Amino acid sequence: MSTFIIAEAGVNHNGELDKALRLVDVAVEAGADAVKFQTFKAESLATDKAGKAEYQKKLTDSEESQVAMLKKLELPHEYHFKLKAYCEEKNIEFMSTAFDFGSLQFLLAEMDLKRLKIPSGEITNLPLIYEHAKSGLDIILSTGMATVGEIEQALMVIAGGYLDNLGRNIQQNWKTAYFDEGARTLLKSKVSLLHCVSQYPAPAESLNLTAIKRLRKTFGLNAGYSDHSLGIWAPISAVTMDATIIEKHFTLDRNLPGPDHQASLEPHELKQMVEAIRNVEAAIGDGVKRPVASELVNLEPVRKSLVLAKPIRRGEVITEQHLAIMRPGTGMPPSKYWDMIGATVSQDYEAGDFLCE
Repeated sequence: MSTFIIAEAGVNHNGELDKALRLVDVAVEAGADAVKFQTFKAESLATDKAGKAEYQKKLTDSEESQVAMLKKLELPHEYHFKLKAYCEEKNIEFMSTAFDFGSLQFLLAEMDLKRLKIPSGEITNLPLIYEHAKSGLDIILSTGMATVGEIEQALMVIAGGYLDNLGRNIQQNWKTAYFDEGARTLLKSKVSLLHCVSQYPAPAESLNLTAIKRLRKTFGLNAGYSDHSLGIWAPISAVTMDATIIEKHFTLDRNLPGPDHQASLEPHELKQMVEAIRNVEAAIGDGVKRPVASELVNLEPVRKSLVLAKPIRRGEVITEQHLAIMRPGTGMPPSKYWDMIGATVSQDYEAGDFLCE
């Protein structure tokens, strides 16, 4: 299955429609499958007492409140309509992450999304997760900062929401929902987990990419990777860990003001990442060891044959001194070497001739 690549525009539009549209163009040019934004109202997302993350303090006004920063990064509802129409015109999937109930209801009622993305910071926001699942849509759940227990708890609530969507109100009996056969089928077909390290940028030694396989094995769901490290090597490596989804932040210019630009890819890097992932997908193959068509043309010139090192006449016995092993591989294979020692030849050979069967 082809890796689903999400180009994460996030808030790197800085609240400007023209930048958001240009980000769509970059994602399309790079060959991403989807471009994702973020939908929120600052006043619904954080209180006035909420401080900034350390990386945000370094990259924005450290005295500014989180709410004030977020207010500048909001994507107005009217921009959503224009962006989605533009994405449809450019044949790329429009996605957006909702961070509050009102924003989720807007996306569900107005945006006709194919799937929903729940960010790492909301993994313990079970009421919001439940509302996501009640939509019946496919869900991608990021797991940054989460324990296995927290992931399982979120999946229980998703199971309950899916059953609610089918008219089966389980009245918050999440464990019953989680182990319901129908809910298990829905989880397996509709939910994907993203391994993630919620640091910006995330150090290489923190990435633990093998956790992608562990998530798949533990929960029996598709697993992918949301990358916050610098460069493109980590998401490319994640594909070799069977990641089915890759999400990566990108920007028009890392020097733009804002909290996420410096940990994002620039346009040419996003394109390189997508191209590399497609090459890795092709290179992984099916795991069956066998000659492939492209290499068989080299078989004759690089393999060797048994040839005569010196003349031998009909009726004579072949000794080690008679045989050499040389290219090309058009004659008797060297694997017959020991069979030929002591054999009597039925014809005359000159030095350099190939032995016949």
